[in-house]
Amino acid sequence: MENFKRTNIDQLLSEQTTTSVKQRSILTASFAWMFIALGVSAVLAMLFGLNDALLTYLYSVNDQGQASLSVLGWVIMFAPLGFVLAMSFGWQKFSFPVLLVLFFAYSAVNGISLSFIFKAYNIASITKVFLSTSLLFGVMAILGATTKTDLTKFGSFMMMALFGIIIASLINLFTRSAAMDYIISIVGVIVFTGLTAYDVQKIKNLEIEADGTARAKIGLMGALTLYLDFINLFLYLLRLFGRRD
Repeated sequence: MENFKRTNIDQLLSEQTTTSVKQRSILTASFAWMFIALGVSAVLAMLFGLNDALLTYLYSVNDQGQASLSVLGWVIMFAPLGFVLAMSFGWQKFSFPVLLVLFFAYSAVNGISLSFIFKAYNIASITKVFLSTSLLFGVMAILGATTKTDLTKFGSFMMMALFGIIIASLINLFTRSAAMDYIISIVGVIVFTGLTAYDVQKIKNLEIEADGTARAKIGLMGALTLYLDFINLFLYLLRLFGRRD
């Protein structure tokens, strides 16, 4: 009887260990892909942002000093949204290699679109905000991965606040209120700080009964989520604390 009980316990521990390994592998893969994608974006942002010859492909300045986007510039500005939508709605149908190509194409195009910040803010300011974002993101990621508190309700609240930010931002496109822009930036920092912890916990707690390919795809989608959290947190902090040229 004792051997039977011990066998059950050993089997349970084995199942729990297997689940824990799968959870860690997905979270680890998500962070790994996210860091690589951030590296791609950073390199291309600096390559274009610090090279006026490359920037001329994205926009031009007329004799009155007014800048206007080129056709390629418009494509670069809106393409990231297309990639995110394609991945979000089609990831189950796409093969892993296709999904991987889309992910890195997105990070590359998004990096090019971020090159414009080098014309709006000085490099020292961008560097400080990037390091601050990395620190804040890291702290919240550790919190999300280690806390025993269920962040589901908190995450739902953050998502509602995110929709509020989107609506307020659309309205502010027409009103162009500096005060509203400042408030949106503050709320944006709070929302994406909270979403970082929530998303890390959500990825960590995934219990996947699927083959390796399916887990790899889910890890890549987790990377997309974390990448978006980081980029948005960085941009909102830059709007608040970045020094303009």
